[in-house]
Formats: sequence, C-alpha cells, structure tokens
Amino acid sequence: MKRILWPIGLLLVIIIAFSLTGCDGSFVSPPARTAYSGDIVSSQQTGIWVTGEGKVTVVPDVAILSLGVEAQATTVAQAQNEASTAMNAVINELKANDVAEKDIRTTRFSIYPVRKWDQIKEEEYLVGYRVSNMVTAKIRDVDATGIIIDAVTRAGGDYIRIDSIGFTVDDPTEYYEEAREKAIKDAEAKAKHLADTAGVDLGEPTFISESGGYVPTATVRMAYAEAIPAPAPAPPPISPGETEITLTVQIAYNIK
Repeated sequence: MKRILWPIGLLLVIIIAFSLTGCDGSFVSPPARTAYSGDIVSSQQTGIWVTGEGKVTVVPDVAILSLGVEAQATTVAQAQNEASTAMNAVINELKANDVAEKDIRTTRFSIYPVRKWDQIKEEEYLVGYRVSNMVTAKIRDVDATGIIIDAVTRAGGDYIRIDSIGFTVDDPTEYYEEAREKAIKDAEAKAKHLADTAGVDLGEPTFISESGGYVPTATVRMAYAEAIPAPAPAPPPISPGETEITLTVQIAYNIK
C-alpha cells in the first residue's frame, strides 16, 4: 500500500509546484504590502491626517418663543370656541408687538377627551374635552422679548401656556466663515507640529472634509401650570447670553 501512495503524493507535489510557476518556470509571489512607499497602501494610510476645530462666540439676535393656549369644557364645541378666542387674542398681541405673521408657526393642535376614574364604580367616566393649540413665534427684537411675554400672558389669561424660550442666530453665515478659517489654521498648525516632530516635510493638502457648523439654540423650559396667575406689573427680565458656533475640518497632507 505504501508503494502505491508514494507515487501519488509525489505527483501532487509536482502539480502544486507547477501551479505556482509561470510558463517560463519563474515563481510568482503575491505583492507585498509596504508601510509607506508602496503603491498598494490606501490613501487613508499615507500622509498626515489631522482634525482642526474653530469656535466663534456670538450673542443671539433672535428669540424663539413656544407658546399657546389650552381650554377644557364639557363639550368639544365649547372647548374649541374658548381656545380659538384666546388664541386669536394671543396672535393679535404678537402682531401688535411687531412679530411678523411669517414668523408665527403652528406646532401642535390637539383635541382629546378628559376622563376620570370612579373608585366606587371602578370605571372611567367622561368629564369633558381639552383643546390645545401651540405655536412658535420668532422674535427678531430680542430686547422686546420680556415685553412680548407679558403682553401675550395678559391676552391669553388663564388659557395661556408658555412652554419654552430659546435664543439663536438668524443668519450665521459670517460666523461660519470665521469658524472655518480658525478650524483650517488649527489643522495646519497640528499637521506642522506632527511633521516637525517626525522629522519630515509637510506637503500640500490632498483631502479636506468639514463637519458641524450649526448654531445651537439655548432653550429654557418653562414650568407648566394649570392656571397662570395674574402677571406682574413689570415684564419678566430676559437675557439671551452667548452661544458658541463650532465647526471642524479633517485635512490630509502629503509628506514630501
């Protein structure tokens, strides 16, 4: 049996050796990967890759007020009528304080039944209906925000609901440009430091990617109450503070 298997094994060795050679008998080996100078290494494995960050601090010039009305009555028609009357008064007051109609947007409108639990009968029973109508108002005169909140509170009365107030920048284009310039300079400084530390010469950028670049809205949630008490004579003090625009860039540089 051993005499039979030995020629078969030798034949397999010859076939495998032949498959690893070309027609001229030379051995073809797979291309070797190199760490830096080879052509096979992907572009993301060569050069110097850095991330730069640019920040610009700005004072918000727009206030976003989330407000509305809520009414509850024994019938849908009555609740809707009360809510509509109160909302019209609120909208009229916003417009009277120079809030443009295009800057008032409905965000939520709902009608739903209100039920309570009868512990004796161990069942729910209907007590009425609640209508809620919420809008956002963009206030372009930030200094007038407190006066407007006071005015709409008076107009809406016990139906008024003020959900939150936020501050942002209406047109951040110029701030984006400033943040972008800072981010690129930051990336270039990091790349030069890496090149100097490694003892190589920094080449030209081969890849640039940008991310971020949005204006955060600083939002303050208002406490919810079933009934709003009579407003104080003086408007509430409102301060927009500052916000920060952040933009990042990723840049790849050649190594000379």
